[in-house]
Amino acid sequence: MRKVWPAVVCDVVCVVAFTLVGTANHATAGSFGHVALVGLPFLLGQAVGWLATRAWRSPARPWPTGVAVWFATVALGLALRPLFVGGFAIPFALVTAAFLGATMLGWRAVATVLARRATTPGAPAAG
Repeated sequence: MRKVWPAVVCDVVCVVAFTLVGTANHATAGSFGHVALVGLPFLLGQAVGWLATRAWRSPARPWPTGVAVWFATVALGLALRPLFVGGFAIPFALVTAAFLGATMLGWRAVATVLARRATTPGAPAAG
């Protein structure tokens, strides 16, 4: 269970960073309520992705766990977004998928490389 919480935090931080960067770029970050409404659909999608994939069994694996959680986060977040803050645009969907893909799959890729280095005999120590 100890290995699960850092993964949950990393995924949530990815969505929060996405939300903060997006609202800051559109000059709507001043209101906590608005920022929360923008991020909430994606956090809900992420939670569904974690539950549907049972991501806690191997939370740092890029495939299939990371891809499935990322897909659920993006697909459900985009589907739910109009219910929270309204509007949908293809460019927003593309930026969303790219940003969340880079961050959510990126931390998993880094974790995988570090874990392999730590278990490879003769590999230089990390740090």
